[in-house]
Amino acid sequence: MGEGLGLTMDESQTVTTHEIDDDLLEAIDYCYEQGWTDGLPVVPPEQSRVHAMLAMEGRPPETVIAHHPATRLELTLQAAAVNAVMAGCLPEYFPIVVAAFEAMDREPFNFHGSTVSTGGSGHLLIVSGPIVDEIGMNAGVNLFGPGNRANATIGRTIRLTLMNVFKIVPGIADKSTQGNPGKYSFCIAERADRNPWPPLCEELGYPDGVSTVTAFAGAGFCNVENHGGNTPEAILDTMAHAMANYGCISTGQSVVVLSPEHAEIVARPGWSKAQVREYLFAHAKHPRATIERLGKLDRGYKRQGRDDCHRGIGPDDILVTVGGGDAGGHSSFIPSWSRGRGSIMQTQAIGVCIDC
Repeated sequence: MGEGLGLTMDESQTVTTHEIDDDLLEAIDYCYEQGWTDGLPVVPPEQSRVHAMLAMEGRPPETVIAHHPATRLELTLQAAAVNAVMAGCLPEYFPIVVAAFEAMDREPFNFHGSTVSTGGSGHLLIVSGPIVDEIGMNAGVNLFGPGNRANATIGRTIRLTLMNVFKIVPGIADKSTQGNPGKYSFCIAERADRNPWPPLCEELGYPDGVSTVTAFAGAGFCNVENHGGNTPEAILDTMAHAMANYGCISTGQSVVVLSPEHAEIVARPGWSKAQVREYLFAHAKHPRATIERLGKLDRGYKRQGRDDCHRGIGPDDILVTVGGGDAGGHSSFIPSWSRGRGSIMQTQAIGVCIDC
């Protein structure tokens, strides 16, 4: 590694290079010593790897793609590339990383709150469109688990960047009460070949051929099992009950990932995704008196003045997608990190500059 390690970590976003001998383990140890890891070993960001990452972007390395309102630190393409290398990304993954941070930079996402709160947000990325197959993302078996380089390293880049660039370090700025395994990596791909509905990128109005990434400040993952139900109502009632559990219910948004098996059962009689969202919203609820008794009658519920308190404030607060292996009656629900409307998910086209 004769060219040294090109690292961008300080507030001024200047490039500093540290020369180190051709000893990979020494380079990894050096990264640990500098506090640049998430606890796991990182790929030392040798300069040629950083340059290859930046070659996937048409803008100057000093271009700012995200800001942190509390720390007032900024993320440049250069800094993002360094952290993408350390996470283990290949250059072709980098446009997703960039698009994800551009999405999270929008005010409704609440970049600050979702990174430092006691709630323990994991920033879930949902990738939809042709890029999924182009770079070999996993949309099938073990969707949320290990084993796929693209899924794992794209998600990991988010956390390394939060720590190394924005200084959101656990125990210092990150005050999460119990944490969330999604803080290591939380990136999935939508499964197109078993999706009975239009893909997210199309549903959200993007042109044909354009891929997207949706960023969601999510809380813990909830597995929703139903191997015996064979009607849309049976599957969706199971999901709605999970969404309305006392620990999760709030006016916040939700992500529902239906397994292919469940999606097929729901769509077989002709149910649209809009109908799925409407059904889930209508049934994921508790009486207002119950929510008040629990101490969870937040401002959103008080403003609505409804007799029933639903998960979210309307059907459009529920993102529905499809992913996972062919077999198995297992779907998932990810609630919002915030107690209420503290963060609104954002979607960005991949490889399309929002300011160009």
